[in-house]
Amino acid sequence: MATIGKSFRMRRLSRTGDGRHLFVPLDHSVSEGPVVPQARWRSLVRAVVEGGADAIVVHKGRARTIPPDLLGACALVVHLSAGTAHAPDTHAKVLVGAVEEAVRLGADAVSVHVNLGSETESAQLADLGAVAGACDTWSIPLLAMIYPRGPHIADPHDPALLTHAVNIGADLGADLVKTSVPLRLAEMAAVVDNCPIPVLAAGGPPDGSDPVDYATSLMLAGCRGLAIGRRVFSSPSPGALVSRLADVVHFSDVGPTNPTTHRTTMRTGAA
Repeated sequence: MATIGKSFRMRRLSRTGDGRHLFVPLDHSVSEGPVVPQARWRSLVRAVVEGGADAIVVHKGRARTIPPDLLGACALVVHLSAGTAHAPDTHAKVLVGAVEEAVRLGADAVSVHVNLGSETESAQLADLGAVAGACDTWSIPLLAMIYPRGPHIADPHDPALLTHAVNIGADLGADLVKTSVPLRLAEMAAVVDNCPIPVLAAGGPPDGSDPVDYATSLMLAGCRGLAIGRRVFSSPSPGALVSRLADVVHFSDVGPTNPTTHRTTMRTGAA
């Protein structure tokens, strides 16, 4: 049962209070390098916040570069896992932060990455379990990012495998779980229906098609939210894209319908 502190923080992860979430991961700077030039960093964060994202995801050091008033009603998720594209095993992830550090930074939640089927899967699962215990101690929500990736995975988009992945997150103590999606988006419904915690769909359309149509299909399949980073920070108009995605998550016919409230909420920063 969630503590009062965790319940407050979970509420901050959904601006409208509808239990739906639009997260924008900006943690790629550790794995691949800066998402934008440093001169554009604050303007990117501002655009994402003003567009209506429920939360951004960054590493602990990057979190220190964000003025508190810049986030407003947008929540902060501190990512605790890391690995780089230059490693001998690019699927390996290690913990580089602790829940206590994230709490001191003012985080509303933390996240941990697990690659199911990787050579270091057992260590990553152990890390997830340990962080879940610390999250209970500190009353802070945990987002588990679990993907079928590695030499032991034949089809990373297999719905049965994705169902297994999200349930690992639930069983090891996560409050939210983020994973990949099947190639046939409608098959995401089976993944969601078989998980006891909210499932967020990771990433945008792999074929470069309209991310809003893609997002709509996933929300119709029952996802409780989206986590889209690269398509946002590489967009020529990040704020406009986030605004369109926020409408899909919170205010389209797959959720509460009140575009006027959306515009007012995002402009004033009201929760």
